[in-house]
Amino acid sequence: MRIDLHTHSTASDGTDTPAELVRNAATAGLDVVALTDHDTTRGHAEAIAALSEGLTLVTGAELSCRVDGISMHMLAYLFDPEEPALLAERELVRDDRVPRAHGMIAKLNELGVPVTWEQVKRIAGDGSVGRPHVASALVELGVVPTVSDAFTADWLADGGRAFVEKHETDPFEAIRLVKAAGGVTVFAHPGASKRGRTVPESAIAEMAAAGLDGIEVDHMDHDLETRARLRGLAKELGLLTTGSSDYHGSRKTVLLGEYTTDPEVYGEITRRATGAFPVPGTGGA
Repeated sequence: MRIDLHTHSTASDGTDTPAELVRNAATAGLDVVALTDHDTTRGHAEAIAALSEGLTLVTGAELSCRVDGISMHMLAYLFDPEEPALLAERELVRDDRVPRAHGMIAKLNELGVPVTWEQVKRIAGDGSVGRPHVASALVELGVVPTVSDAFTADWLADGGRAFVEKHETDPFEAIRLVKAAGGVTVFAHPGASKRGRTVPESAIAEMAAAGLDGIEVDHMDHDLETRARLRGLAKELGLLTTGSSDYHGSRKTVLLGEYTTDPEVYGEITRRATGAFPVPGTGGA
């Protein structure tokens, strides 16, 4: 089985619609794909409707969190999307995205970059506006060559010249909320140091004690040394280890299925979940 447990669609900051994403996942030879848009489940219904026979969809979301001043992302799988407390927290995070984008635009304007809200909103389309959309605007304007190049101290990285904080969930609260909604939690790309400061291993140990299920190990932002270190940490803490593409369509160079999750780990994730269940394709449009 080929299993990719971290992808994004136009419901957040990917460039494929949810339907396009699952069709592309089938073409890429995946057996299982998870749709984990940032702080939203809005793309799930469209993805389910387009599922082809032979492809299974894992519903999920990537939750924006912050611990000790460090931003981090928590992948949440197979939770009840209508559970009131978790739904309210996701809405609180999403509602803060628009004023944050306006703040980043204002800082960029002060730096002499003529980016506008209209440009960023056009790029975001129906998705939840975020830093990648602002980064894409910088690419359009020729300020940086790629989206990744916008995530530096010069521009949009944590603490960068145009960075603006947003509401982010405490990860221990995120774990509690996802568990209460019947879901499973995996710390996304914990060693992605190019994105800014990373969460110390001591905090990951505390999260494991609080119920964290796993950490994402095989990821484009982890070199071989980082992967080996994270595997050792996961074994020490009794955490599951996943692998995923973190696919964003044309916004990133990584391909669907470029990194995958072991079928036994996937099976354990589905066994632990009680809020929702993987959706097998039946030949969608």
